[in-house]
Amino acid sequence: MGRLGQGRLKPLVPFGGQCHLIDFSLSNCRDSGIDEVLLLSQHNEAQLIHYLLECWHGQGMKIHFGPYQGITPETCEHVLATVHRPAESGTGEALLFNAPYIFGKNVRDVLVLHADHVYRFDYRPMLALHRERRAALTIGYQRIALEAVSLFGMVEFGAGDRLLRFVEKPAHPTADTVFTAVAIFDAESLQRYLDVLSRGPWQADVSRDVIPAMIQAGERIFGYRFDGYWEDIGTTARYLEAHHRLVSRPPTLSLAQLPHTLRPEAARRWVSEAGGLRHTLTGEDVRCEGRAERSVLFPGVIIGPRAVVRDSVVLPGARILGDSRVEGSIVLDGEHVHDAHLLNRTE
Repeated sequence: MGRLGQGRLKPLVPFGGQCHLIDFSLSNCRDSGIDEVLLLSQHNEAQLIHYLLECWHGQGMKIHFGPYQGITPETCEHVLATVHRPAESGTGEALLFNAPYIFGKNVRDVLVLHADHVYRFDYRPMLALHRERRAALTIGYQRIALEAVSLFGMVEFGAGDRLLRFVEKPAHPTADTVFTAVAIFDAESLQRYLDVLSRGPWQADVSRDVIPAMIQAGERIFGYRFDGYWEDIGTTARYLEAHHRLVSRPPTLSLAQLPHTLRPEAARRWVSEAGGLRHTLTGEDVRCEGRAERSVLFPGVIIGPRAVVRDSVVLPGARILGDSRVEGSIVLDGEHVHDAHLLNRTE
């Protein structure tokens, strides 16, 4: 994610003028009636735990922190320094390490999600079909342009959406269907495969180990099609493109569909044309004295009287002053641009 990821975790990258990437998965869980979520994290996790405790814990949903359960913002650094946990090289090992907090006699299914995908989705119909089919695994999938499939996990299905093949980031894609990183496992099956696979050489990954092993064993694995908007934000270029689509007509997501965790007290609005604003997502905490077109302006942004912003994303607290021209670019949090011309700057 280039400079977007400097000093912060990818799930905490701001999105849409009013939230972070992780807020989509959490909002989907809450709105689907899921009242408890377990965080699997390791890299620089103090930052993420602080955010979840402050913005999400107790907001209609319990966040479980596995070996750190009971952690508070005040005790976070101390607990993380004293609790030993082995290094994890993939999602498989993360699930295995947290097995005591996942599996139990009352746990029937396990929903595994990523924290960096942009989409709104109700998981309940998918879960209902998963149980109706008595599936060992149900995975979400979506059709995309064939040339982009190599960036994702490619999936191929047979009759009745039965999964036949799964290839992680194929060099030469043969299908236009990709895994949306939403997976519902039968809990007993998942635990069994994790246990068996971890005894031998493996890559400790769900996509590269667990799912292929389940296919090879002939398990009942089905797909569930995602018809709505879904985006995997893997690069700064894709991040900028996603925001371009957000201010298009019609937008990929409405303001009501975007979680509102960044300054929720300040209203956001879509401006078709008013003053110096055209086709721009902005808010009452933004001061635009110049011009902004087809852009997303985050809270605290200031655009001076002579400055022009087009087709860009301006992150919280940034200032664009003087005779600056910003086009097709990402301006980072708190960055000051004065009498400069930024053109197609995403890295």
